[in-house]
Amino acid sequence: MTTIKTNKMATWSIPKLLFSMSIPAMFSMLIQALYNIVDTIYISQISEQALFAIGLVFPMQMIITSLSLGGSIGTSTLVARRLGQQNHEEANKVASTGLILALFHSFLCALMGVFLAKPFLQLFTQDAQVIDMGFQYLSIVMTVSFGVFVGMYFERILQAQGNMILPMISLLIGAITNIILDPIFIFGYFGIPAMGITGAAIATVIGQIFGMIFITICMFVGKHEVKFQFKGLHLRWTRIKEIYQVGLPVAIMQAVGSVTTTCMNFVLVTYSASAVTALSIYFKLNSFVFMPIFGLNQGSLPILSYNFGSQDVDRYRRTVKLYLATAVGIMAVGTALFMFGTDFLLGMFNPSESLLEVARLSLRIISISFVFVGVSIAMNTIFQSLGKGVSSMIMTLLRQLIFLIPFAYIFGKIWGTNGVWAAYPVAELFVVLIYVPICYKTFKKAFNVK
Repeated sequence: MTTIKTNKMATWSIPKLLFSMSIPAMFSMLIQALYNIVDTIYISQISEQALFAIGLVFPMQMIITSLSLGGSIGTSTLVARRLGQQNHEEANKVASTGLILALFHSFLCALMGVFLAKPFLQLFTQDAQVIDMGFQYLSIVMTVSFGVFVGMYFERILQAQGNMILPMISLLIGAITNIILDPIFIFGYFGIPAMGITGAAIATVIGQIFGMIFITICMFVGKHEVKFQFKGLHLRWTRIKEIYQVGLPVAIMQAVGSVTTTCMNFVLVTYSASAVTALSIYFKLNSFVFMPIFGLNQGSLPILSYNFGSQDVDRYRRTVKLYLATAVGIMAVGTALFMFGTDFLLGMFNPSESLLEVARLSLRIISISFVFVGVSIAMNTIFQSLGKGVSSMIMTLLRQLIFLIPFAYIFGKIWGTNGVWAAYPVAELFVVLIYVPICYKTFKKAFNVK
């Protein structure tokens, strides 16, 4: 007999199912975006040097996201597929294996935080104060990253079963904790000494740990389709391989973002520190637009994976159409916001006149790419649900590395920093034109549709 959650995945109408699963995730991701921005807003009150330091460490901080997202998506996608096939025992074993991998990944991040943080900063600047501030922040968030890994893992496992509410609450707990603690630890209140940028890092990891504690309790106390089985569990290479077949390309795709941002910082630092800081501010602000799309991804991926597992081509196709239309609509609104609300958005970061001038143009030019990005993210989700993680990875490599970096370098030589910003929409357009037919062909082959 199937469970209520399984019946929901198989029988609810697509709009009701997609939005019931996506809206909680979209809301929680918006809250997460809010506390990322709050972090940066508070840090901007310390000094523009501190803001510059945060911009430099951002690529390494993205490694945490790439490893945690890769492992959790790889596991949850495989779990959803096994549930769609009604193979609950194997779903349990996959979930248990994935948790062990999540802990291993957090250990790798801790090592990077200890040994690579300072050498990484020295690649971009010899300013001792900037290096010291960047190291203080990065070493803490990387070495104490287990809250991200375990928390995100359990969130994705619950989402694979159709439960979007508990992951939302977990993220809210982390976000609200961080927002409350930021000013206390950064500026010093209630008898706690002012710790500056170190305080921002401590507030961040405490928030992550609180969210992790909540979702862990929910996972082991509540009644769920997936049961963790560690007794007698063998770490079979076949399961690990299947998890990494989907998860590793996702991790690489996210890591490519880190490499890309590092390369862009190398290009921009030749113009000014303000250009690097402007890009950092852009990434903080674009999370308000991108996070709802990632929430939509979280809601649609389990549905698509389930319907692929059950070979229900009609529900799969209708989910894709609704997902794509919603993503493009959100991105169009984001473009309008960045075009016409630029000064309001930038005013939150206490910018100098020179920084404001550079950042204003960066937001307006890069936002032209948003609609194309929405289409690309939708295609990534389709590839992941079909077990074609390599195709998704190649597309991301084209978007963020193979096209973007050469365009940024060449356009920068011709038009300066404005040329660097223009590389974003040009690269995104090229990828959409190339990959739309490839994605459609992959879908037809997966479902044997003529």
